[in-house]
Amino acid sequence: MLTDNGAVEQLGPVPGAAEKQRGLRTMKLVALAFLAGATVIFAVAWAWEANGGPAWVGYVRAAAEAGMVGALADWFAVTALFRYPLGIKIPHTAIIPNRKDVLGDSLGEFVGVNFLSEEVVRERLARVDVTKRLGEWLSQPESAERVTSELATVVRGMVTVLRDEDVQAVFEQAVTKRIMAVPWGPPIGKLMERVLEDGTHRQLVDLLCDRAYDWVKDNHDKFVSIVTERAPSWSPKFVDSIVADRIYGEVMSFAWALKTDPEHPMRGSIDGFLIGFAADMQHDPEMMDKAERVKHQVLEHREVQNVIGSAWSNVKKLLLDAAEDPSSELRKRVREGLISLGQRLTGEDALRTKVDTWVQDAAAYIVLNYRDEITTLITDTIDRWDAKETSRKIELQVGRDLQFIRINGTVVGALAGLAIYTIAHLFT
Repeated sequence: MLTDNGAVEQLGPVPGAAEKQRGLRTMKLVALAFLAGATVIFAVAWAWEANGGPAWVGYVRAAAEAGMVGALADWFAVTALFRYPLGIKIPHTAIIPNRKDVLGDSLGEFVGVNFLSEEVVRERLARVDVTKRLGEWLSQPESAERVTSELATVVRGMVTVLRDEDVQAVFEQAVTKRIMAVPWGPPIGKLMERVLEDGTHRQLVDLLCDRAYDWVKDNHDKFVSIVTERAPSWSPKFVDSIVADRIYGEVMSFAWALKTDPEHPMRGSIDGFLIGFAADMQHDPEMMDKAERVKHQVLEHREVQNVIGSAWSNVKKLLLDAAEDPSSELRKRVREGLISLGQRLTGEDALRTKVDTWVQDAAAYIVLNYRDEITTLITDTIDRWDAKETSRKIELQVGRDLQFIRINGTVVGALAGLAIYTIAHLFT
Protein backbone atom coordinates (compact mmCIF):
# COMPACT_ATOMS: atom_id res chain seq x y z
CA MET A 1 0.00 0.00 0.00
CA LEU A 2 1.24 3.52 -0.75
CA THR A 3 2.06 5.80 2.11
CA ASP A 4 1.51 9.55 2.05
CA ASN A 5 4.89 10.06 0.36
CA GLY A 6 4.15 7.52 -2.38
CA ALA A 7 6.12 4.56 -1.03
CA VAL A 8 4.64 1.08 -1.30
CA GLU A 9 3.57 -0.65 1.88
CA GLN A 10 2.93 -4.33 2.27
CA LEU A 11 -0.60 -5.45 3.06
CA GLY A 12 -1.43 -6.50 6.58
CA PRO A 13 -0.98 -10.14 7.61
CA VAL A 14 -3.67 -12.62 6.62
CA PRO A 15 -5.41 -14.17 9.67
CA GLY A 16 -4.38 -17.82 9.97
CA ALA A 17 -1.84 -17.41 7.15
CA ALA A 18 0.28 -20.41 8.15
CA GLU A 19 -2.69 -22.77 8.23
CA LYS A 20 -4.03 -21.45 4.94
CA GLN A 21 -0.59 -21.82 3.35
CA ARG A 22 -0.45 -25.48 4.43
CA GLY A 23 -3.95 -26.07 3.07
CA LEU A 24 -3.06 -24.45 -0.25
CA ARG A 25 0.13 -26.48 -0.57
CA THR A 26 -1.74 -29.70 0.23
CA MET A 27 -4.43 -29.06 -2.38
CA LYS A 28 -1.81 -28.20 -4.99
CA LEU A 29 -0.13 -31.56 -4.32
CA VAL A 30 -3.49 -33.34 -4.61
CA ALA A 31 -4.26 -31.62 -7.93
CA LEU A 32 -0.73 -32.46 -9.15
CA ALA A 33 -1.24 -36.05 -8.05
CA PHE A 34 -4.36 -36.27 -10.25
CA LEU A 35 -2.35 -34.95 -13.20
CA ALA A 36 0.52 -37.35 -12.45
CA GLY A 37 -1.93 -40.25 -12.14
CA ALA A 38 -3.53 -39.39 -15.49
CA THR A 39 -0.05 -39.14 -17.04
CA VAL A 40 1.05 -42.54 -15.72
CA ILE A 41 -2.18 -44.19 -16.86
CA PHE A 42 -1.83 -42.59 -20.30
CA ALA A 43 1.79 -43.77 -20.63
CA VAL A 44 0.97 -47.34 -19.59
CA ALA A 45 -2.15 -47.51 -21.78
CA TRP A 46 -0.35 -45.97 -24.78
CA ALA A 47 2.51 -48.45 -24.51
CA TRP A 48 0.15 -51.39 -24.04
CA GLU A 49 -2.01 -50.34 -26.96
CA ALA A 50 1.06 -49.90 -29.18
CA ASN A 51 2.13 -53.45 -28.33
CA GLY A 52 -1.19 -55.03 -29.31
CA GLY A 53 -3.18 -54.64 -26.17
CA PRO A 54 -6.92 -55.35 -26.08
CA ALA A 55 -9.41 -52.84 -27.52
CA TRP A 56 -10.57 -51.54 -24.17
CA VAL A 57 -7.09 -50.18 -23.50
CA GLY A 58 -7.80 -47.52 -26.12
CA TYR A 59 -10.67 -46.26 -24.04
CA VAL A 60 -8.44 -45.99 -21.01
CA ARG A 61 -5.76 -44.20 -23.04
CA ALA A 62 -8.31 -41.69 -24.43
CA ALA A 63 -9.73 -40.97 -20.97
CA ALA A 64 -6.26 -40.50 -19.45
CA GLU A 65 -5.16 -38.32 -22.36
CA ALA A 66 -8.19 -36.05 -22.06
CA GLY A 67 -7.72 -35.96 -18.28
CA MET A 68 -4.17 -34.74 -18.80
CA VAL A 69 -5.35 -32.06 -21.20
CA GLY A 70 -8.10 -30.96 -18.77
CA ALA A 71 -5.70 -30.88 -15.85
CA LEU A 72 -3.13 -28.82 -17.78
CA ALA A 73 -5.77 -26.45 -19.14
CA ASP A 74 -7.22 -25.79 -15.67
CA TRP A 75 -3.74 -25.50 -14.18
CA PHE A 76 -3.03 -22.85 -16.78
CA ALA A 77 -6.34 -21.05 -16.04
CA VAL A 78 -5.82 -21.03 -12.28
CA THR A 79 -2.16 -20.05 -12.50
CA ALA A 80 -2.91 -17.29 -15.03
CA LEU A 81 -5.03 -15.53 -12.43
CA PHE A 82 -2.08 -14.91 -10.13
CA ARG A 83 1.14 -15.07 -12.20
CA TYR A 84 2.70 -15.86 -15.56
CA PRO A 85 2.55 -19.65 -16.20
CA LEU A 86 6.11 -21.01 -16.06
CA GLY A 87 7.29 -17.36 -16.00
CA ILE A 88 6.36 -16.92 -19.68
CA LYS A 89 4.65 -13.57 -20.32
CA ILE A 90 1.72 -14.92 -22.27
CA PRO A 91 -0.89 -12.28 -23.13
CA HIS A 92 -3.89 -12.08 -20.78
CA THR A 93 -2.16 -13.94 -17.95
CA ALA A 94 -1.14 -12.74 -14.46
CA ILE A 95 -4.57 -11.11 -14.49
CA ILE A 96 -4.72 -9.95 -10.87
CA PRO A 97 -1.28 -8.27 -10.76
CA ASN A 98 -1.69 -6.66 -14.19
CA ARG A 99 -5.33 -5.63 -13.94
CA LYS A 100 -5.54 -4.94 -10.22
CA ASP A 101 -6.64 -1.33 -10.72
CA VAL A 102 -9.31 -2.28 -13.26
CA LEU A 103 -10.56 -4.99 -10.95
CA GLY A 104 -10.66 -2.48 -8.10
CA ASP A 105 -12.72 -0.06 -10.20
CA SER A 106 -15.07 -2.88 -11.18
CA LEU A 107 -15.39 -3.98 -7.56
CA GLY A 108 -16.15 -0.42 -6.45
CA GLU A 109 -18.75 -0.02 -9.19
CA PHE A 110 -20.27 -3.41 -8.32
CA VAL A 111 -20.54 -2.50 -4.63
CA GLY A 112 -22.00 0.91 -5.45
CA VAL A 113 -24.67 -0.45 -7.79
CA ASN A 114 -25.63 -3.63 -5.93
CA PHE A 115 -25.06 -2.76 -2.27
CA LEU A 116 -25.14 1.03 -1.96
CA SER A 117 -28.41 1.79 -3.71
CA GLU A 118 -31.27 3.37 -1.77
CA GLU A 119 -33.69 0.58 -2.65
CA VAL A 120 -31.32 -2.16 -1.52
CA VAL A 121 -30.47 -0.41 1.76
CA ARG A 122 -34.11 0.31 2.62
CA GLU A 123 -35.22 -3.21 1.73
CA ARG A 124 -32.40 -4.78 3.74
CA LEU A 125 -33.05 -2.64 6.81
CA ALA A 126 -36.79 -3.36 6.62
CA ARG A 127 -36.12 -7.09 6.43
CA VAL A 128 -33.63 -7.07 9.28
CA ASP A 129 -36.06 -5.14 11.55
CA VAL A 130 -33.26 -3.27 13.29
CA THR A 131 -35.47 -1.32 15.68
CA LYS A 132 -37.29 -4.34 17.07
CA ARG A 133 -34.05 -6.23 17.60
CA LEU A 134 -32.51 -3.21 19.28
CA GLY A 135 -35.56 -2.85 21.51
CA GLU A 136 -35.47 -6.52 22.53
CA TRP A 137 -31.77 -6.22 23.31
CA LEU A 138 -32.05 -2.97 25.26
CA SER A 139 -35.02 -4.20 27.30
CA GLN A 140 -32.74 -6.77 28.94
CA PRO A 141 -31.19 -5.37 32.15
CA GLU A 142 -27.73 -6.78 31.38
CA SER A 143 -27.74 -5.10 27.96
CA ALA A 144 -28.83 -1.76 29.43
CA GLU A 145 -26.08 -2.08 32.06
CA ARG A 146 -23.52 -2.77 29.35
CA VAL A 147 -24.55 0.29 27.34
CA THR A 148 -24.54 2.40 30.50
CA SER A 149 -21.02 1.24 31.36
CA GLU A 150 -19.81 2.05 27.87
CA LEU A 151 -21.41 5.50 28.04
CA ALA A 152 -19.79 6.08 31.42
CA THR A 153 -16.41 5.14 29.95
CA VAL A 154 -16.96 7.59 27.08
CA VAL A 155 -17.95 10.35 29.49
CA ARG A 156 -14.90 9.73 31.68
CA GLY A 157 -12.64 9.77 28.64
CA MET A 158 -14.10 12.97 27.26
CA VAL A 159 -14.01 14.78 30.60
CA THR A 160 -10.44 13.64 31.24
CA VAL A 161 -9.15 14.61 27.81
CA LEU A 162 -10.67 18.09 27.83
CA ARG A 163 -8.43 20.77 29.28
CA ASP A 164 -10.09 22.52 32.21
CA GLU A 165 -8.93 25.98 31.22
CA ASP A 166 -10.27 25.61 27.67
CA VAL A 167 -13.65 24.32 28.77
CA GLN A 168 -13.77 26.93 31.52
CA ALA A 169 -13.16 29.75 29.04
CA VAL A 170 -15.79 28.44 26.63
CA PHE A 171 -18.22 27.84 29.47
CA GLU A 172 -17.80 31.32 30.88
CA GLN A 173 -18.07 32.95 27.48
CA ALA A 174 -21.09 30.91 26.47
CA VAL A 175 -22.97 31.49 29.72
CA THR A 176 -22.13 35.17 30.01
CA LYS A 177 -22.82 35.97 26.36
CA ARG A 178 -26.05 34.01 26.43
CA ILE A 179 -27.32 35.81 29.52
CA MET A 180 -26.16 39.17 28.24
CA ALA A 181 -27.87 38.65 24.90
CA VAL A 182 -31.31 38.06 26.45
CA PRO A 183 -33.12 41.14 27.86
CA TRP A 184 -34.29 40.58 31.39
CA GLY A 185 -37.26 42.95 31.49
CA PRO A 186 -39.83 41.29 29.18
CA PRO A 187 -39.20 37.69 30.38
CA ILE A 188 -39.39 38.69 34.05
CA GLY A 189 -42.50 40.79 33.38
CA LYS A 190 -44.15 37.96 31.48
CA LEU A 191 -43.34 35.51 34.26
CA MET A 192 -44.75 37.88 36.89
CA GLU A 193 -47.87 38.37 34.79
CA ARG A 194 -48.53 34.63 34.65
CA VAL A 195 -47.86 34.23 38.38
CA LEU A 196 -50.29 37.07 39.14
CA GLU A 197 -52.93 35.58 36.87
CA ASP A 198 -52.68 32.23 38.65
CA GLY A 199 -52.77 33.87 42.09
CA THR A 200 -49.62 32.03 43.10
CA HIS A 201 -48.15 35.27 44.44
CA ARG A 202 -50.74 35.38 47.22
CA GLN A 203 -48.82 32.76 49.16
CA LEU A 204 -45.80 35.06 49.11
CA VAL A 205 -47.95 38.02 50.18
CA ASP A 206 -49.36 35.92 53.02
CA LEU A 207 -45.84 35.08 54.13
CA LEU A 208 -44.78 38.72 54.05
CA CYS A 209 -47.88 39.77 56.04
CA ASP A 210 -47.22 37.06 58.61
CA ARG A 211 -43.60 38.13 58.98
CA ALA A 212 -44.60 41.80 59.21
CA TYR A 213 -47.11 41.07 61.98
CA ASP A 214 -44.56 38.96 63.87
CA TRP A 215 -41.97 41.72 63.59
CA VAL A 216 -44.37 44.40 64.89
CA LYS A 217 -45.44 42.15 67.76
CA ASP A 218 -41.83 41.48 68.80
CA ASN A 219 -40.54 45.07 68.53
CA HIS A 220 -42.64 47.20 70.96
CA ASP A 221 -39.49 48.60 72.53
CA LYS A 222 -38.27 49.90 69.18
CA PHE A 223 -41.50 51.84 68.67
CA VAL A 224 -41.16 53.41 72.10
CA SER A 225 -37.50 54.24 71.47
CA ILE A 226 -38.23 55.88 68.12
CA VAL A 227 -41.08 57.99 69.50
CA THR A 228 -38.98 59.07 72.49
CA GLU A 229 -36.06 60.09 70.29
CA ARG A 230 -38.27 62.08 67.89
CA ALA A 231 -40.39 63.78 70.58
CA PRO A 232 -39.61 67.41 71.53
CA SER A 233 -37.32 67.87 74.48
CA TRP A 234 -39.99 69.70 76.41
CA SER A 235 -42.48 66.82 76.06
CA PRO A 236 -43.03 64.84 79.31
CA LYS A 237 -41.84 61.23 79.25
CA PHE A 238 -45.22 59.79 80.22
CA VAL A 239 -46.78 61.62 77.28
CA ASP A 240 -44.15 60.12 74.97
CA SER A 241 -44.95 56.66 76.32
CA ILE A 242 -48.70 57.17 75.79
CA VAL A 243 -48.10 58.36 72.21
CA ALA A 244 -45.73 55.46 71.51
CA ASP A 245 -48.23 52.93 72.85
CA ARG A 246 -50.98 54.51 70.78
CA ILE A 247 -48.91 54.39 67.61
CA TYR A 248 -47.81 50.82 68.33
CA GLY A 249 -51.41 49.76 68.89
CA GLU A 250 -52.52 51.26 65.60
CA VAL A 251 -49.66 49.62 63.71
CA MET A 252 -50.40 46.34 65.48
CA SER A 253 -54.08 46.54 64.52
CA PHE A 254 -53.14 47.32 60.91
CA ALA A 255 -50.66 44.43 60.73
CA TRP A 256 -53.24 42.05 62.24
CA ALA A 257 -55.92 43.13 59.78
CA LEU A 258 -53.48 42.80 56.91
CA LYS A 259 -52.58 39.30 58.07
CA THR A 260 -56.08 37.96 58.66
CA ASP A 261 -58.15 39.70 55.97
CA PRO A 262 -57.51 38.32 52.45
CA GLU A 263 -59.59 41.17 51.00
CA HIS A 264 -57.76 43.94 52.81
CA PRO A 265 -57.38 47.08 50.62
CA MET A 266 -53.64 47.04 51.19
CA ARG A 267 -53.46 43.61 49.61
CA GLY A 268 -55.32 44.96 46.60
CA SER A 269 -52.82 47.82 46.41
CA ILE A 270 -49.98 45.29 46.44
CA ASP A 271 -51.64 43.37 43.61
CA GLY A 272 -52.11 46.56 41.63
CA PHE A 273 -48.49 47.53 42.15
CA LEU A 274 -47.24 44.14 41.02
CA ILE A 275 -49.50 44.11 37.95
CA GLY A 276 -48.29 47.56 36.98
CA PHE A 277 -44.67 46.56 37.60
CA ALA A 278 -45.07 43.47 35.39
CA ALA A 279 -46.55 45.58 32.60
CA ASP A 280 -43.77 48.17 32.89
CA MET A 281 -41.10 45.47 32.72
CA GLN A 282 -42.55 44.39 29.37
CA HIS A 283 -43.54 47.70 27.76
CA ASP A 284 -41.96 50.69 29.55
CA PRO A 285 -38.60 51.52 27.89
CA GLU A 286 -37.33 53.29 30.99
CA MET A 287 -38.13 50.34 33.26
CA MET A 288 -36.65 47.89 30.73
CA ASP A 289 -33.48 49.97 30.59
CA LYS A 290 -33.23 49.90 34.39
CA ALA A 291 -33.60 46.12 34.30
CA GLU A 292 -30.72 45.91 31.83
CA ARG A 293 -28.52 48.04 34.06
CA VAL A 294 -29.34 45.83 37.02
CA LYS A 295 -28.51 42.78 34.89
CA HIS A 296 -25.06 44.12 34.04
CA GLN A 297 -24.40 45.04 37.66
CA VAL A 298 -25.36 41.56 38.82
CA LEU A 299 -23.32 39.70 36.17
CA GLU A 300 -20.27 41.90 36.71
CA HIS A 301 -20.32 41.33 40.45
CA ARG A 302 -17.25 39.44 41.63
CA GLU A 303 -19.20 36.75 43.48
CA VAL A 304 -21.36 36.04 40.44
CA GLN A 305 -18.27 35.79 38.26
CA ASN A 306 -16.75 33.35 40.75
CA VAL A 307 -19.87 31.19 40.60
CA ILE A 308 -19.81 31.14 36.80
CA GLY A 309 -16.07 30.47 36.80
CA SER A 310 -16.37 27.48 39.10
CA ALA A 311 -19.33 25.99 37.21
CA TRP A 312 -17.23 23.66 35.01
CA SER A 313 -15.26 22.35 37.99
CA ASN A 314 -18.49 21.46 39.75
CA VAL A 315 -20.02 19.92 36.63
CA LYS A 316 -16.84 17.92 35.95
CA LYS A 317 -16.75 16.55 39.49
CA LEU A 318 -20.42 15.58 39.33
CA LEU A 319 -19.95 13.83 35.98
CA LEU A 320 -16.88 11.89 37.08
CA ASP A 321 -18.42 10.84 40.38
CA ALA A 322 -21.64 9.75 38.67
CA ALA A 323 -19.81 7.92 35.88
CA GLU A 324 -17.51 6.00 38.22
CA ASP A 325 -20.22 4.94 40.68
CA PRO A 326 -22.43 2.13 39.28
CA SER A 327 -25.05 2.94 41.92
CA SER A 328 -25.16 6.66 41.16
CA GLU A 329 -28.50 8.26 40.43
CA LEU A 330 -27.33 9.29 36.95
CA ARG A 331 -26.33 5.78 35.90
CA LYS A 332 -29.46 4.36 37.50
CA ARG A 333 -31.65 6.73 35.51
CA VAL A 334 -29.73 6.00 32.30
CA ARG A 335 -30.24 2.25 32.81
CA GLU A 336 -33.91 2.68 33.54
CA GLY A 337 -34.28 4.97 30.54
CA LEU A 338 -32.60 2.46 28.23
CA ILE A 339 -34.78 -0.40 29.48
CA SER A 340 -37.88 1.74 29.09
CA LEU A 341 -36.81 2.71 25.58
CA GLY A 342 -36.23 -0.94 24.69
CA GLN A 343 -39.67 -1.91 25.98
CA ARG A 344 -41.30 0.89 24.02
CA LEU A 345 -39.45 -0.03 20.85
CA THR A 346 -40.61 -3.61 21.30
CA GLY A 347 -44.21 -2.97 22.29
CA GLU A 348 -45.24 0.24 20.52
CA ASP A 349 -45.75 -0.32 16.80
CA ALA A 350 -46.13 3.39 16.04
CA LEU A 351 -42.83 4.30 17.72
CA ARG A 352 -41.03 1.37 16.14
CA THR A 353 -42.31 2.36 12.69
CA LYS A 354 -41.20 5.94 13.25
CA VAL A 355 -37.70 4.90 14.36
CA ASP A 356 -37.43 2.43 11.45
CA THR A 357 -38.27 5.27 9.10
CA TRP A 358 -35.60 7.47 10.71
CA VAL A 359 -32.98 4.73 10.40
CA GLN A 360 -33.87 4.02 6.77
CA ASP A 361 -33.90 7.72 5.90
CA ALA A 362 -30.51 8.21 7.56
CA ALA A 363 -29.01 5.21 5.74
CA ALA A 364 -30.55 6.35 2.45
CA TYR A 365 -29.13 9.84 2.96
CA ILE A 366 -25.65 8.45 3.56
CA VAL A 367 -25.91 6.19 0.51
CA LEU A 368 -27.20 8.92 -1.80
CA ASN A 369 -24.73 11.57 -0.69
CA TYR A 370 -21.61 9.56 0.11
CA ARG A 371 -21.82 6.53 -2.19
CA ASP A 372 -19.05 7.86 -4.43
CA GLU A 373 -16.79 8.48 -1.42
CA ILE A 374 -17.38 4.94 -0.15
CA THR A 375 -16.68 3.31 -3.51
CA THR A 376 -13.68 5.59 -4.00
CA LEU A 377 -12.33 4.32 -0.69
CA ILE A 378 -12.46 0.79 -2.13
CA THR A 379 -10.90 1.68 -5.48
CA ASP A 380 -8.22 3.96 -4.04
CA THR A 381 -7.27 1.39 -1.42
CA ILE A 382 -6.90 -1.37 -4.01
CA ASP A 383 -5.05 1.02 -6.30
CA ARG A 384 -2.41 1.61 -3.60
CA TRP A 385 -1.82 -2.08 -2.95
CA ASP A 386 1.34 -3.73 -4.20
CA ALA A 387 0.34 -5.87 -7.20
CA LYS A 388 2.45 -8.97 -6.41
CA GLU A 389 1.62 -8.91 -2.73
CA THR A 390 -2.09 -8.49 -3.54
CA SER A 391 -1.98 -11.48 -5.86
CA ARG A 392 -0.21 -13.58 -3.24
CA LYS A 393 -2.69 -12.67 -0.50
CA ILE A 394 -5.72 -13.35 -2.70
CA GLU A 395 -4.26 -16.70 -3.73
CA LEU A 396 -3.71 -17.52 -0.08
CA GLN A 397 -7.36 -16.78 0.64
CA VAL A 398 -9.04 -18.58 -2.29
CA GLY A 399 -6.29 -20.66 -3.87
CA ARG A 400 -7.15 -23.82 -1.96
CA ASP A 401 -10.67 -23.84 -3.35
CA LEU A 402 -9.41 -23.04 -6.84
CA GLN A 403 -7.32 -26.23 -6.82
CA PHE A 404 -10.59 -28.15 -7.02
CA ILE A 405 -10.93 -26.67 -10.50
CA ARG A 406 -7.77 -28.50 -11.49
CA ILE A 407 -9.00 -31.73 -9.88
CA ASN A 408 -12.41 -31.41 -11.51
CA GLY A 409 -10.73 -30.55 -14.81
CA THR A 410 -8.81 -33.82 -14.67
CA VAL A 411 -11.90 -35.88 -13.88
CA VAL A 412 -14.28 -34.08 -16.27
CA GLY A 413 -11.64 -34.08 -19.02
CA ALA A 414 -11.17 -37.83 -18.64
CA LEU A 415 -14.92 -38.42 -18.82
CA ALA A 416 -15.27 -36.10 -21.81
CA GLY A 417 -12.36 -37.83 -23.60
CA LEU A 418 -13.87 -41.22 -22.90
CA ALA A 419 -17.24 -40.08 -24.24
CA ILE A 420 -15.73 -38.60 -27.40
CA TYR A 421 -13.59 -41.70 -28.04
CA THR A 422 -16.63 -43.94 -27.51
CA ILE A 423 -18.88 -41.92 -29.87
CA ALA A 424 -16.14 -41.81 -32.49
CA HIS A 425 -15.81 -45.61 -32.45
CA LEU A 426 -19.56 -46.13 -32.56
CA PHE A 427 -19.80 -44.28 -35.87
CA THR A 428 -16.74 -45.80 -37.51
